[in-house]
Amino acid sequence: MQARFKTGFIRRAGYATLIGLLATPVTAGDLIVRYDQSQLLRLPRPASEIIVGNPSIADVTLQDGNLLVVTGKTFGITNIIALDTDHNVIQDQRVMVERDDRRVVNVHKGSQRFTFACTPNCEPTLTIGDEKDFFENVKSANASKTKFSEGASDQGTNANNQQ
Repeated sequence: MQARFKTGFIRRAGYATLIGLLATPVTAGDLIVRYDQSQLLRLPRPASEIIVGNPSIADVTLQDGNLLVVTGKTFGITNIIALDTDHNVIQDQRVMVERDDRRVVNVHKGSQRFTFACTPNCEPTLTIGDEKDFFENVKSANASKTKFSEGASDQGTNANNQQ
């Protein structure tokens, strides 16, 4: 009886920890970036160096010395540290990359998920966590589309160079 109580207690404590991790509070100073989208962050003064805590979560490009373009690459939380020329911290900014659920439809078949962006017609979208074969098919289609558009761009450049 006592062992069962301890196991139940540990199980409940584990759930509480998991819920605590899932409910990470958003503070007023957090920069919220949507997955596959960009946000602008203006620094109080020009920066000479930018450090990204986890570059797999967010990518940062410095524009005009004090303007950062932050792009969400995958879901999660990281931080950005901006330094001046003397390596003084200008800003240490927490960045939360979230999914943009507006106009997104998830189809669940058992434990498998398929994601569609409905803007206005529903089309498959590349989303981490989707069913493996569906994800790979969407990824392949996106790569083909990108390759096609890059080829069209190169052809336009070549046509302009020949004139």
